[in-house]
Amino acid sequence: MNQEEKTIENQQPEVEPQATATATEQSATSAESSNHRKRDHKRRASKHDDSTEKLQEMGEKLADAQDKYVRLYSEYENYRKRTNMEKADLIINGSKDMIKAILPVVDDMERALQAMTEDDAAKEGVQLIFNKMMNILSQKGLKPIEAKGQKFDENLHEAVTQFPASEEGQKGTVMDVVEKGYYLNDKVLRYAKVVVAV
Repeated sequence: MNQEEKTIENQQPEVEPQATATATEQSATSAESSNHRKRDHKRRASKHDDSTEKLQEMGEKLADAQDKYVRLYSEYENYRKRTNMEKADLIINGSKDMIKAILPVVDDMERALQAMTEDDAAKEGVQLIFNKMMNILSQKGLKPIEAKGQKFDENLHEAVTQFPASEEGQKGTVMDVVEKGYYLNDKVLRYAKVVVAV
């Protein structure tokens, strides 16, 4: 071998270890890069999981807040409606106690009119006063309960006495009214005291 071939031979083994070392370094760098990518991916996945959990938690809190809002709004609406109904009822039936206190006077005036004869000069004046008072009371919602000749109804009538019926069809019928009953705005203000045929 000549000198040149020896020099080339000596140089080749030196090149090969460098190439092997470079391949090993590249392999290590590649593995490290792969590990780095895996860790990065895990971090991103972890962040994504955390974000998903936070999003779900926020969604649950929002749903809970909406549910509370709907319930509170419903309660408020019910309260408002109930209050308005109570106010309307108070306005409509506010005069109930006063009208109930006047009913005995109405009864006395009716009895006085029945006791007066046709030629009594005062009867016409008393009749006018009575009619005027009844018009005012009817404007406030007062109505008499029709009882005589009707079937006895415990929701409207109060039986004071019982009377034997002269006919079979009269049983359970109101034969006479002892004290007139009244409605106030379609609610019973005073029950009619009646005599019932049995």
